[in-house]
Amino acid sequence: MSAPVRWPPADDGDHHRRRGARRAPAGHARPGSRGTLRWLGPMGPALLLLLLFVAGPIIWCFYSAFTNTALTGVGAQNVKFVGLANFQRMFADPQLTSAVILTLVFVIGSAIVGQNLIGLLISVLMQGRGRVIRSVVGTVVLAAWVLPEIVAAFIWYAFLNQQGTLNNILHWFGLASQNWLYTTPMLAVILANVWRGTAFSMLVYSAALGEVPPDIQESAQVDGAGVFQRFWYITLPLIRRQIMTNLMLITLQTLGVFTLIFAMTAGGPGTKSQTLALLMYQQAFKFSDLAYGMAIAFVLLAVGGIFSAIYMRVLKPEI
Repeated sequence: MSAPVRWPPADDGDHHRRRGARRAPAGHARPGSRGTLRWLGPMGPALLLLLLFVAGPIIWCFYSAFTNTALTGVGAQNVKFVGLANFQRMFADPQLTSAVILTLVFVIGSAIVGQNLIGLLISVLMQGRGRVIRSVVGTVVLAAWVLPEIVAAFIWYAFLNQQGTLNNILHWFGLASQNWLYTTPMLAVILANVWRGTAFSMLVYSAALGEVPPDIQESAQVDGAGVFQRFWYITLPLIRRQIMTNLMLITLQTLGVFTLIFAMTAGGPGTKSQTLALLMYQQAFKFSDLAYGMAIAFVLLAVGGIFSAIYMRVLKPEI
């Protein structure tokens, strides 16, 4: 009696794999490598540009912060590595503490409170309104956003200075006038930045509110929920992700605002409106100390990183 035939043979898989290995042409790329090359093909130029214009300057700034690099003098002719000297000098500088506090005041006042809340309020009020009203309001708000930052700064300078429009209006009502850019410089630049940047938050929240299912609102209304209750317990949780994303974007944008403040107050009077961006510019280009300015730039980067980490932490359950 012959032994039973096994099918398929025990070594069939190994046999075919060996045949396939023998048939593969020399130098033939594996599927994984083909996918990598296919991805690097169109992305190569973009990655090269990012390395050249983004990563390159950051690396150079990081290196310069540990040297005595300057625009004039010894630092311009003989660059030397000085270690943590610039950072030690920076943390002993009272101007840094003042600039950090004013930067936080500017960001919280003009971005987190001003642009964010006003943009949300305008979006909510425009829900269900006629096309004409929405078009007029949208055009007025967007007009401030599309203006160049320097133009917006001069508009508010003309409105708030000693001979400006606001003081003329107050004088017409018999009220005392003052130089608002001198007495309340931070409030002046915060109002100007809110006026210019609210449009972005309005657009984000208008799109977010348009995605809220109306049947949920109608069901809550039938159950007896009021307008505020529906907004607080239904609308806000549903657009929570958009709120955090908007806060992150406008916060990072506001941290880097320079032209608006420089054109309106130049950081003055004294240092009463000098944020980190202006302090960095002053040290690097007015006093020609590039290395010290680079060190301050990394403090600004750290502040932005802290805000981003907070927002990402809040968003983490949603990701």
